[in-house]
Amino acid sequence: MSKKGKWYGTTFITFLCIVWIFPVICVLWNSFKVKTSINLKPFELPNHQTFAGWENYLRAINDFGLLKSVGWTVFITVFSVIAILIFCSMTGWFITRVHTWWTKLIYTLCIFSMVVPFQMVMYTLSKVANMLHLTNPWGIIIVYLGFGAGLSVFMFCGFVRSIPIEIEEAAMIDGCSPLQTFFKVVVPIMKPTYITVGILETMWIWNDFLLPYLVLDIKKYKTISIVIQYMKGSYGSVDMGAIMASLILAVIPVIVFYLSCQKYIIKGVADGAVKG
Repeated sequence: MSKKGKWYGTTFITFLCIVWIFPVICVLWNSFKVKTSINLKPFELPNHQTFAGWENYLRAINDFGLLKSVGWTVFITVFSVIAILIFCSMTGWFITRVHTWWTKLIYTLCIFSMVVPFQMVMYTLSKVANMLHLTNPWGIIIVYLGFGAGLSVFMFCGFVRSIPIEIEEAAMIDGCSPLQTFFKVVVPIMKPTYITVGILETMWIWNDFLLPYLVLDIKKYKTISIVIQYMKGSYGSVDMGAIMASLILAVIPVIVFYLSCQKYIIKGVADGAVKG
């Protein structure tokens, strides 16, 4: 590519980045404005008349119970991701190394689950969750494990195919059991895919609204997304200041987590989906 073409490409990408990041910046400065200014002049920067300080953040925390919802969201996200990583990595390793008709069936079902639209199963899911008493933060972890298994098993299978079988055979010759071989030999090698799957699943579960809304007993347990949805009063009035502050507080942890692990994403996706 010529120098002029690179300049045009850089300019175009920079423009796209500005377009994509502008809504986030707009939410940030609106989180420090009074409610009337947000509604009437959302694209204006706060000034001495419209600046609300930390009032919106304090109202979101004290009046709407945002900290409690953050606690439930952290609990659900952390343990759901841990369950997905452990069980799906073991499943991916097993069905890749054991060639039988039913391991092929399991793999096919996992791939099929990525194709089926969520809207087709959400009514049945809510009914089954009520019947099995999964309408709590511990039960929804099982639901997330089921919905996250498709992509995770697919990526783990792709990576395991790139691992030479001789490494595992050498470990078994040295006296390792299958579980020891997996946790002591295979898991360290799969670190890039573990990190990639962990990032993708964390971003999905942290920001998810529909699944907790359908499954959880929202009178007792609310995630961040549900609390933000319910930040409105009677007659349809909406506290935009508290919503903007809550959105910023909700997005900061996942952005920090993503930026700290982003170098592993491309490598993990390429290793998990291309090789083998």
